[in-house]
Amino acid sequence: MKINIYYGGRGLIDDPTLYVIEKMEEVFKELHVTVEKFMLYDMKNSITMLPQTLKDADGIILATTVEWYGIGGYMMQFLDACWLYGDKEKIAKIYMCPVVMSTTYGERDGELNMYSAWEILGGCPCSGLCGYIEDISILEDSEAYNTLIEKKAEDIYRTINKKVLALPASNQVVNRFVSITKNTDLTPKEAEQLSQYASDDSYVQKTKEDIRELTSLFRNKLEEDEPDDQTVFLKALREHFRPIAGFRGSYKIIFETQKLPLCIEVKQNDMVCSYDQRERADVEIQMTEETMNDIIHGRMSFQRGFMSGVMKMKGDFKLLRQLDQLFVFN
Repeated sequence: MKINIYYGGRGLIDDPTLYVIEKMEEVFKELHVTVEKFMLYDMKNSITMLPQTLKDADGIILATTVEWYGIGGYMMQFLDACWLYGDKEKIAKIYMCPVVMSTTYGERDGELNMYSAWEILGGCPCSGLCGYIEDISILEDSEAYNTLIEKKAEDIYRTINKKVLALPASNQVVNRFVSITKNTDLTPKEAEQLSQYASDDSYVQKTKEDIRELTSLFRNKLEEDEPDDQTVFLKALREHFRPIAGFRGSYKIIFETQKLPLCIEVKQNDMVCSYDQRERADVEIQMTEETMNDIIHGRMSFQRGFMSGVMKMKGDFKLLRQLDQLFVFN
């Protein structure tokens, strides 16, 4: 049998909790129980890793001292770590005995808090030991109190050895339905480091700046690699121009999202197209860039666009029909 003792006090010389767990440790060793003690104040930078030490334990003792209010930060950190990173299937088989000594008010509340916490974790709490000890000499000079501590250690041994059953508690039922932690692929160490980074304002601000720089870099790269619609339209018109002998005409195509219209001027075998603010043209056309894309990819003709209503025009209708002969898109 193995019992782990987790001490959450500050390690003061006259801490009555230290006296109690040392007495209990002596009894366990006489009963040939393997005892491993963890002093949380010495391990405060690695508390998140301690739930891994539960895997080979048959029972544990959670011991702390109430010095002014509550069970203390170290013990709460350990219980938090058990909730976040502990093996719940293993915890369900581990008996826990709370030991809370107080130098002020609140030892019973502290015992109840640890009792309830272990129930919510799914473990098996057993009767604990708590008391108000104004001075450690009260324990050292009392044979009756020492006998009481030794009896409690023997009771813990019997409870674990016989695997004494207890009736289900409401805390455990609530745990199944509402107290669910999110799964994480991070190790306790990685999660702790991430928490430290997240709380570092300078690190967060630097990371945001790096993200903005990368975003700007990739946006500029995409803009360089992908030609815009203006360039695509000009290239398509120049490549698909088919001159008509003796033809002359000018066109102005207005897009809703572009400031300058696309102007086309044809003089027999010559064709010039560009984006400029021409005042007059023989034919003025209004359409969306999506419609122009359909035309240059052969999915629609200029005349069909006008007939279907996706394109508006004013000017010479005969010159509009000539567009499909001047620019042949397959």
